[in-house]
Amino acid sequence: MARTVKKRRKKKLGSYPWVSVVFSIALALFVIGLFAFFLLATKKLAGMVQENIEIQAYLDKNLGESERIAIDKTLKSKDYILLKDGQPQVAYVSKEQALADFIEKTGEDPVAILGNNPLRDAFTINVKPSFQDSIQFKKIQNEIASINGVFEVTYEKSLIETIQSSVKKISIGMIAFSIILLLTAIFLIHNTIKLALFSQRFLIRSMQLIGAKSGFIKKPFVLRSLFHGLLAGLFATIVIYLLINLGYNEIEDLKQVLQPLEVVTVLGILLVLGILIGFLSTLSALSKYLKMSLNDLY
Repeated sequence: MARTVKKRRKKKLGSYPWVSVVFSIALALFVIGLFAFFLLATKKLAGMVQENIEIQAYLDKNLGESERIAIDKTLKSKDYILLKDGQPQVAYVSKEQALADFIEKTGEDPVAILGNNPLRDAFTINVKPSFQDSIQFKKIQNEIASINGVFEVTYEKSLIETIQSSVKKISIGMIAFSIILLLTAIFLIHNTIKLALFSQRFLIRSMQLIGAKSGFIKKPFVLRSLFHGLLAGLFATIVIYLLINLGYNEIEDLKQVLQPLEVVTVLGILLVLGILIGFLSTLSALSKYLKMSLNDLY
């Protein structure tokens, strides 16, 4: 009876279990990508909160129209005034409008009690987030108060200090966590690639023994690592893009928090990061196996 002899498949240089490598890189990039968008959203929301902080500049009574216009122009020329669509965020609120708002909120009419409107004409001013700290706000308050025709300048000091403290703590925490997450992802990918190349260690040594140069041995591994990094990056970015696109459809204001250009930029960085990490990890692991002694290979 004739024996059926199974032919053993020869290992090819640069060929190794790539599915686990691609999956590990894609998973790491997916987590990094989601956190990057969470970081962007948190920063944008914090910026929105800061942009809504207001300074009230109350005007002297019986101020003329020309004087009010002059104050308006002076305020809008300041470099600390927030701009939206190129427009300075300085709003004039007349004492009549302020009275109407007061009655609507409280249900009480001060005119009926006092016989006159005790409120003043005012300007509501929004300040750029970069100028928002206790020292800067105090300087801005004094500067506006020194303008001729301005009676008083007020702002919520305790609110500003609370917001600034919270933003600072969140920023430090996010940066620290980002570094830890990135290092963990790199470590995971590096170890996965190193284990995948472990099956090729004897083939690498055999190539060395027949006189193959390091560059010749590394070439197929490096080419495959670039392809695997690209494949993993594409997989991760496609999944993240689909999730964000779903979010755009379900959450009306999400595009204000995560703008399409920012999304494309982050996804592009993830794609490059996948290729780069795969490439560098493969080179590092190959250098280790190329330098190993024969005894260390077992």
